[in-house]
Amino acid sequence: MRELSGKIGAIAPSATIEISNEARRMQARGIDVISLSIGEPDFDTPKHISDACIDAIRRGETHYAPSNGIPELNEAIAEKLNRENDIPCRKEDVIVTCGAKDAIYEAMEAVLNPGDEAIILDPSWVSYEPCVQIAGGKPVHHPLNTRTFQVDDSLLERVSAKTRLIVVNSPSNPSGSVLGRASLRLIADICSDYDLFAISDEIYEKLLYNGEHISLATVADMAGRTITINGFSKTYAMTGWRIGYAVAPPEVIRQMSIVQQHTISHPTTFAMWGGVAALKGDQSCVKLMKQEFRKRRDYLMNELRDLGFSMAPADGAFYAYIRVTENDMDLARTWLTDSHVAVTPGTAFNNPGWERLSYATSMDNLMAAVKRIRESERK
Repeated sequence: MRELSGKIGAIAPSATIEISNEARRMQARGIDVISLSIGEPDFDTPKHISDACIDAIRRGETHYAPSNGIPELNEAIAEKLNRENDIPCRKEDVIVTCGAKDAIYEAMEAVLNPGDEAIILDPSWVSYEPCVQIAGGKPVHHPLNTRTFQVDDSLLERVSAKTRLIVVNSPSNPSGSVLGRASLRLIADICSDYDLFAISDEIYEKLLYNGEHISLATVADMAGRTITINGFSKTYAMTGWRIGYAVAPPEVIRQMSIVQQHTISHPTTFAMWGGVAALKGDQSCVKLMKQEFRKRRDYLMNELRDLGFSMAPADGAFYAYIRVTENDMDLARTWLTDSHVAVTPGTAFNNPGWERLSYATSMDNLMAAVKRIRESERK
């Protein structure tokens, strides 16, 4: 057999997708599996957004579009960032991508040279490390305080002469924690002192239950150092649409645009018109989804505490992140095979000893899953 890419061969598959796929295989065999493993809202995309996409198809918006996105969407994103996030932004500073994950990958390619180091705050979303590796960089993991899930001075120990980038995610997947102003200020100070870029993944910004969301780009001089990542998947239940975006300094956008031109060309044209409707249309759908997520969050956290689990703050996103005494991989397998409840082990997030439970599912499913976990813990 011919030798294939060692770079790609060294990258582990996505653990979250692997577990979700196994749950689906079991379901296909007729097993009643309740999946709390995938980060996908269980709501339909709001009708006015879908209608805008359908209207775009009917009027012939099915051809090539500008690589960085249709002007109407870039302008709507810039207006949103200026109005809601206080990020100074022109439509030329925006690139629309095939999901927020694509924006993260393109940002890595844009700023990293082979051997450059990117600091990742753990627990961390599963795709940050592979994106760094694909771009030729070296991931450097830094564990957050597992009591506060905030940044402290120990982050300085990870900075070296090769450091180029710090990856920030708030609200966090998997922990649901939200970085406070002091943490963001410390990150900003380090970036300024060592002339670093930062990627700020803010995809869960609208799903916030406590505290405030602060965009890293608004802290000190970070507007000129930050690549802010966002999208439509979580806020508007548009995971399958694959529409994300980034705002960054002009030189970074130029580099990301080159990557995009030679890979995906541009996101799906008619899907981008759905993005325009999402940002410019009625936002009550966001409020209603958030209210439902809050109700599920409160229920699940109370039940898990009753079972004796301690957990991360869960101030945002839609995850309960619980500490376990057993091997987290073994426990996740036990819950899946014996109790038919799928969760994601903390090892997938470079944080062994934890489990992530998504409450982006119905209350009925959550109640049934808690009952099964309770029975398993009694054995």
